[in-house]
Amino acid sequence: MTRLWNRPADFADEMVDGFVRANGRWVRKVSGGVSRSTKSAEPEVALVIGGGSGHYPAFAGLVGPGLAHGAAMGNLFASPSAHQVESVVRASEQGRGVLLSYGNYAGDVLHFTAAQDAVRADGIDCRTVTVTDDIFSAPPTELEKRRGIAGDLTVFKVAGGAASGGYSIDDVERVAILANTRTRSMGVAFSGCTLPGADEPLFSVPEGRMAVGLGIHGEPGIDETDIPSADGLAELFVHHLLNESEIPDGVTPKGARVVPILNGLGSVKSEELFVVYDRIASLLEDAGITLVDPQVGEFCTSFDMAGVSLTLLWVDEELERLWSAAADTPAFRTGAVDSGALETVAADDTEDVAFVVPDASPESQESAAVVADAISAIQELLAEHADELGRLDAIVGDGDHGIGMDRGATAAAEEAERLREAGAGVATLLDRSGDAWSDRAGGTSGALWGVMLRTLGERLGDAERPTATTVSEGVTAAKDAVMRYGKASVGDKTLVDALVPFADTLAERVTAGDDLSTAWTTAAAAATAAAHDTAGLMPGMGRARSHGSKAVGVEDPGAVSLALIVERVGTLLAER
Repeated sequence: MTRLWNRPADFADEMVDGFVRANGRWVRKVSGGVSRSTKSAEPEVALVIGGGSGHYPAFAGLVGPGLAHGAAMGNLFASPSAHQVESVVRASEQGRGVLLSYGNYAGDVLHFTAAQDAVRADGIDCRTVTVTDDIFSAPPTELEKRRGIAGDLTVFKVAGGAASGGYSIDDVERVAILANTRTRSMGVAFSGCTLPGADEPLFSVPEGRMAVGLGIHGEPGIDETDIPSADGLAELFVHHLLNESEIPDGVTPKGARVVPILNGLGSVKSEELFVVYDRIASLLEDAGITLVDPQVGEFCTSFDMAGVSLTLLWVDEELERLWSAAADTPAFRTGAVDSGALETVAADDTEDVAFVVPDASPESQESAAVVADAISAIQELLAEHADELGRLDAIVGDGDHGIGMDRGATAAAEEAERLREAGAGVATLLDRSGDAWSDRAGGTSGALWGVMLRTLGERLGDAERPTATTVSEGVTAAKDAVMRYGKASVGDKTLVDALVPFADTLAERVTAGDDLSTAWTTAAAAATAAAHDTAGLMPGMGRARSHGSKAVGVEDPGAVSLALIVERVGTLLAER
């Protein structure tokens, strides 16, 4: 378990501070993460990577000459927010374009894409290559749906080598895509990981058993088997990764050259890894494969998870050269970087421009006070239910939903109270509170709740007192925005399964003449019933998708949290 922490909520922030102080030779702290503390004499394409904290040395440990230029760092197992990613991009780019690269998880995709759109609007050429190396997370026919695990390193290293070699943005993107298509990984675990302050691991494995096909965010395995010997584990890895359907197109195993990466996920000792690797090397060589620069150690972890993953990068001449190119970072070094040719970058001392609260009518200010009370009540509710929401998410997701919702609502409540005291209207309060929620929570839920609050605020405005009709229209617009943004539909076992019946029922009852409180209460009941019904659904989107039938029988935590929230707001409206 994780033993050393002060306040669990502060763990990620304090970890970043300590990391930067220990590694100032390579990195400097910037808003949202870290960026290089040096730059080359000639401008380069900037490689910005990132994801949730808890995976060191991914992602901050891979920032330095020859590899990444910056890393956006989210909370524990939660994607960085769009604001964080955008901030790191702006601190890292050098005028030659930016490549974003990260593991293919829903929350990361939402936030990194929003950041990409923001910097593109300012004329920065920004591209994205997601890492999809995990063979157990989707079948070979759906490679684009696979998630990333330790294969992140191969894509990052190749892209970083290309950037330091003076490649254009087009060619950095090209080789990153090629590296991803030629990378395959799989992982196993003997026990789950425990987040700081938590009493239980995100998942458990029965004594003497091994989870196969786990995820690095604490997602349990897709399959389970008896723990094999070290040789038996090596044979399991090689059997799956050399399966004909997993050999990249255009590659013939016999005579191929492969970079093998045996990765410890947190608490498996290096000595154990070496025993496993001995057999892996023999099996690959017996298959006619030439091993190139083998890597054995920790490259992408999951706190204290007892687990191992094997990654194979099938190289051609260009990929091998880029993989072997010099790099110097806190956690990964190869070759010799000419440090004398590097210039020191000044510390990031930019200050946020003070936000000026727009004028609002007295009626809108009164409504903003009601909304601030509602957000405060939501925060108290989510703090109370954080453990239960986390328990549900540990079964059908990755276990961080309760923590993330609590963090997001706390930030939103603090911002809402500040804006109430500053005389903000309801639109401004919802917009800024939505930003705070999204920024602090990260992850898919953080992004979606930010979208919902901001969209509702846009419809209500700062000039008039909201009516039942404008609230209903705002909720409908929020529903549409979430479905457009997150791509989920009813039946996919997500928040949408509760949101759609809530929004549709609210619109129906308001149109029928119900007052807002009555209509909201009826709609909240529909959302609660729909959330319960998600237990019978097979997941079609989000992190629960990779769990398949294991997720059936458990309610979706996103739908449950939405139902809890709208019920609590309904109670508040009735009291008013």
